[in-house]
Amino acid sequence: MKKIFHKGLAVLMAFVVLFTTMSFTMDMHYCGTSLVDLSFYSNADSCGMEKEQPTQDCETEITSKSCCSEHQLIKEANQDLKISFDKLTFEQQTFVATFFYSYINLFEGNDENISPFIDYSPPFLKRDVQILYEVFLI
Repeated sequence: MKKIFHKGLAVLMAFVVLFTTMSFTMDMHYCGTSLVDLSFYSNADSCGMEKEQPTQDCETEITSKSCCSEHQLIKEANQDLKISFDKLTFEQQTFVATFFYSYINLFEGNDENISPFIDYSPPFLKRDVQILYEVFLI
């Protein structure tokens, strides 16, 4: 249960970082008070009402404003997370060099097999116990 919780939390944090660093634009087209079109990353399609020209009669003059309106919502990206590694300070260079040197030396092996008992002779056996008791490994 704990592993599932940690994996779920890691995925959630990845989505939080993704959505905080992503920018987008949302265009909305309203006709009166109702939302007609909603578009991400492009212009919203119009309903066609603003293209109609008001008719003018000889007797009455009709002037009307368009009932349509455009709204645009812009969400800028968070620029705080972009770290540039173009210039490293002396302390950072020292850390990288030390880490690299210790990591490479971690996997170096010995050229020869070292046996600590090569200079010592085995103990002297007074009698062979396996033959004495007739115990043999099969």
